[in-house]
Amino acid sequence: MIELKNVTKKYVNGSSELVALNEINLKVQDGDFVAIMGASGSGKTTLLNIIGCMDVLTCGEYIFNDIPVHSLNQRKRDEFRKNHIGFIFQNFALLKDYTVKENIEIPLRARGIAKRKRAIMTKEIMEKVGLLEYENSLPSKISGGQQQRVAIARAIVANSSLILADEPTGALDSVTGQEIMNLLKEINQRSGKTILLVTHDDKIANQANRIIKLKDGVITS
Repeated sequence: MIELKNVTKKYVNGSSELVALNEINLKVQDGDFVAIMGASGSGKTTLLNIIGCMDVLTCGEYIFNDIPVHSLNQRKRDEFRKNHIGFIFQNFALLKDYTVKENIEIPLRARGIAKRKRAIMTKEIMEKVGLLEYENSLPSKISGGQQQRVAIARAIVANSSLILADEPTGALDSVTGQEIMNLLKEINQRSGKTILLVTHDDKIANQANRIIKLKDGVITS
């Protein structure tokens, strides 16, 4: 379970201060699928980045399955992120000179998994998300929807229990975006992975199990 207690994030620039998150209290059960909504500047991405250990909170507590993440040093946060969290981004964040297979393998390499085992795990995931025929293709040679499938495969290949998706359908047309949502829902339902998804789209958000709305760094519903 994820639990945030009075989490506040402030950015200070000289004499000015911006409160991006203001005393956020939130619980997310294992296996939940949560959509996070709000206008630009509401704190959605900041919240996702703190949960994903891409940023650090200013004050408050962040507990992940009894791990006090807020008290971890940089090295331990990096290790925590590597072992527990997969990321999916709107712009896919693929390495352009790596093939589909090589992009998916990145988290496995980071964990020091042997080459033979990496090959088996990567093939299984490519089959699961419909990418096997593109394994040797570069990202520039496949469609946007296929690139997002690569990003999803990369996020789940190392069996991370938490998937953080920042506008995963934002760069896609509506049909392809729905295909990506169907894939995420299937991953959530079959694998029991917890998914937190940031979106501006009501139709996308309504497919999650619940919706959290942010305004000016505060949860409003």
